[in-house]
Amino acid sequence: AAIKHRTSMASEDGGEGADRVLYVTDAGQSQHFEMVFKAAELSDIKASGVSLEHVPFGLVQGEDGKKFATRSGDTVKLKDLLDEAIRIAGQDMTSRLEDGEELSKEAKKVAEIVGIGAVKYADLSMNRESNYRFSYERMLSLNGNTAPYMLYAYARLCGIIRKATDSADGEAMQWPEPADIIFSHESERELVRNLMKLPDILSEVESDLYPNKLCDYLFETSQKFNQFYENCSVKGAETPELKASRLTLCTVTAGTIRLLMQLLGINVVEKL
Repeated sequence: AAIKHRTSMASEDGGEGADRVLYVTDAGQSQHFEMVFKAAELSDIKASGVSLEHVPFGLVQGEDGKKFATRSGDTVKLKDLLDEAIRIAGQDMTSRLEDGEELSKEAKKVAEIVGIGAVKYADLSMNRESNYRFSYERMLSLNGNTAPYMLYAYARLCGIIRKATDSADGEAMQWPEPADIIFSHESERELVRNLMKLPDILSEVESDLYPNKLCDYLFETSQKFNQFYENCSVKGAETPELKASRLTLCTVTAGTIRLLMQLLGINVVEKL
């Protein structure tokens, strides 16, 4: 009935006129959907030319490799899981404050973004069909392909642009106007080559529905930028034209990270 409503029922009767329908459930239901789709096709319930696709995902496991649950065996609630991630992120930020100093309202908001973003990113950065072990320590790490690493990379880019444009601390972020790109080092070419992959990556993910490819590309982009920044000074560039070129590379890299994090449902912060 749902397939008929979505694909072949007339619009005046409430039909949705879908041309692609995605069913996102755990991998254990693969055979069920295979049979449902075949039955819909044989009975002409599915309109011709419509794609019905099962998008399977694996299990989230605890550190012991078993289905994720508390020590008592109860299923872990998502709200509790997110609250704990936020608490740990806030605790880490508090540890860097002076004794007796408390997190500001703004810092608490950042802890929320980091904590929730870490859980989302950890889930989406894995091949969705694979089982994975849930670990707060790994997902909140500032090293490796994690949300905190990407959030730090974005905040660092904002800081580089602020310093290079002599923006006052606390000012709203001012993004430089784009300039012609000048290649003075191979790391600049490598970064540009990587940034140019974005449309192909988005097209590929839209087609095969593996969001971990977005995460892999994000991580690769941040590494290419780090190599560029190690070899090419932005604020201390040899000429105004070269400085403008490198500022443009920083701006495009930041925009790429921001776009992909937003596609993954994760907010970014300009300071971390």
